[in-house]
Amino acid sequence: MLGRIDTSSTASRRGFLAGAAAGGAALVVAFHWRPAKAQMLTADGALAPNAFVRIGKDNSVTVFAKHLEMGQGAHTGLATVLAEELDADWASVKVVAAPADGKVYGNIDWGGTVQGTGGSSSIHNSWMQLRKAGAAARAMLVAAAAKSWNVPVGQVKVERSVVSLRSGKHATFGELVELAAKEVPPTDPPLKDPTIFRLIGKQTPRLDMQAKSTGTAVFAIDQRIPDALVAVVQRPPLFGAKVASFDAAKARQVPGVVDVVQVPAGVAVVAANTWAAIKGREALAVTWDDSAAEKRDSAALMASYRELAAKPGTVAKTAGDAAAAIMRSARTIEADFEFPYLAHAPMEPLTCVVRLSADSCEIWAGDQFQTIDQINAAKAAGLPPDRVVINTLFAGGSFGRRANAASDYIVEGVTIAKAAGKPIRLVWTREDDIRGGRYRPMYFHRLRAGLDAQGNIVGWQHRIVGQSIVAGTPFEGGLVKNGVDATSVEGASTLPYGIPNLHVDLHTTQVGVPVLWWRSVGSTHTAYSTEVFMDELAHAANKDPVALRRGLLARHPRHLAVLNLAAEKAGWGKPLAKGKGRGIAVHESFHSYVAQVAEVTVDDKGKVTVDRVVCAVDCGIAVNPDVVRAQMEGGIGFGLSSIFAEAITLKGGAVEQSNFHDYTPLRIEQMPRVEVHILPSTQPPTGVGEPGVPPIGPAVANAIFAATGKRIRTLPLVSQGVQVS
Repeated sequence: MLGRIDTSSTASRRGFLAGAAAGGAALVVAFHWRPAKAQMLTADGALAPNAFVRIGKDNSVTVFAKHLEMGQGAHTGLATVLAEELDADWASVKVVAAPADGKVYGNIDWGGTVQGTGGSSSIHNSWMQLRKAGAAARAMLVAAAAKSWNVPVGQVKVERSVVSLRSGKHATFGELVELAAKEVPPTDPPLKDPTIFRLIGKQTPRLDMQAKSTGTAVFAIDQRIPDALVAVVQRPPLFGAKVASFDAAKARQVPGVVDVVQVPAGVAVVAANTWAAIKGREALAVTWDDSAAEKRDSAALMASYRELAAKPGTVAKTAGDAAAAIMRSARTIEADFEFPYLAHAPMEPLTCVVRLSADSCEIWAGDQFQTIDQINAAKAAGLPPDRVVINTLFAGGSFGRRANAASDYIVEGVTIAKAAGKPIRLVWTREDDIRGGRYRPMYFHRLRAGLDAQGNIVGWQHRIVGQSIVAGTPFEGGLVKNGVDATSVEGASTLPYGIPNLHVDLHTTQVGVPVLWWRSVGSTHTAYSTEVFMDELAHAANKDPVALRRGLLARHPRHLAVLNLAAEKAGWGKPLAKGKGRGIAVHESFHSYVAQVAEVTVDDKGKVTVDRVVCAVDCGIAVNPDVVRAQMEGGIGFGLSSIFAEAITLKGGAVEQSNFHDYTPLRIEQMPRVEVHILPSTQPPTGVGEPGVPPIGPAVANAIFAATGKRIRTLPLVSQGVQVS
């Protein structure tokens, strides 16, 4: 997902993505769109009080979701917020994807002009917007009923899509649609007191559950349009290589192959079906120009990172004099950490359907980045952005992959459709996905700290080496300040612990491997290094790891609260049997606070089993507790995948992995028992899609240490000879 958007101010948030938006159509901030009075009724007679809801004469309530539903439950959460203030009957609520229109559906956390999903921002940025949208529609229905019944609005009650009086007189929403359309939508309607919420905070059924359970949900790979052909692309084996020449004679002989065209991404084979396209691609003979390609091995890259770590980097955060404090300390502790490239590997690989004409472009995709994709598709098609229509479908996962500055798969689809002169359904195979780049960057961390005679941490130095995910993109201006990519150092530069002398610096490397945000972004590596190192300092000081953290979090009550709750629910301090260990970690990302305790068993052959994970989360108001729990559980599984065995490695610059046999996600039998505890809160809701990921890695590593005395500082575990089951 997108990284932390706002690290300092509202101004920086509003500036985010401004460069990207400026590259296309003029985009205008529009927080709460309201139609003209003449537009209050749709063609089919539904009430359209604003851009986010339609109320039909059949009593249906349709919520327009500006964010992508990729399995995280966003559609259900967004609908819940609006339906709560509307007082709608949940059984009558449905959700559809909003049109791609940044002027109306811009992400408020990103300044309000760019439509997109990321940074665990769906509920956070929509909270007040959708509450007001629902409340305004409710106020119009109430006003219409009050006028009709000749009573004050204060006497009118609304519950489950029925407007009524104490006398028993009542009308459904559908019956009031035409009268309500004559009312003026209030600009600042009163909102409910959270103490009387009926839907928010309750376990309402997910709105996409039935479609996904019955196979009727439509993903891009399911989308069919007349005359569409299937395309696959032969991309270069090395990042940065280009087509020098190709021979398509044998490919064209494959039954079903219709065309072979060169596009900027490589060579596309266009066929009547997916199998023919793949077999045609296999028959291609392509000569590549790799003169500008990245050709280094992973080992060589990491060795160069280690060399850089011996030198001071660009300062990301400094307080006091860490070097002097460490030099004067009674004891110095040092640790190096290595993190590999990681693929996103969503279950649904990248797919889009494109229909192109002389004056329009229509796209169907699980689109995560509508505004950016419109701009890039328009450029590829040679059209203005307002001539690009994006139909947002369900996505089978993403973890950030579908949101990239180049709109790679969208642009591929458009360029192939343009070259072939036919509607195209572009398909990425799993091999394309694993080898296609846009990885979580490889990183090297070096940490050093000093302890005084009483075991107190007096100084902390943290050096990070790795690629920037935003350098060279339109996002650079908003996320790179004074040479520091905020997404590279978040979690390290924002370390919550009360350490008097702290210094964090960064070396940003230049490598030809395309990189991108990956679920929980910088926190994927900074949480691991900081929380494992904190555990190491606790043991060096002969202090309990929870007690040490408690003493350092006095000024961070929300961190402290989840730490205490997780420790309590996990039975921290209770003895465990031989071969078992318990570890803890706490981390904040995307304004949510998560602590996790992992319990592991290490058998006499060294095989590690994660038995149990206890998770405590503070995400503000839990709009749907079941979705929050599911996202914590999913984040834990996702995080375990990355620390157990996942790694993208390069040999001569070529990716060695290709599919799930050698890039191995967590298997179901490896998933531990998970308990999720949600802290009650009156704060606005914050993200849950990503914050469950960062703490699990260090919690497990600390538990392995507790069981074996062995520190794991290089990931994945299997690279260190650790077997996992």
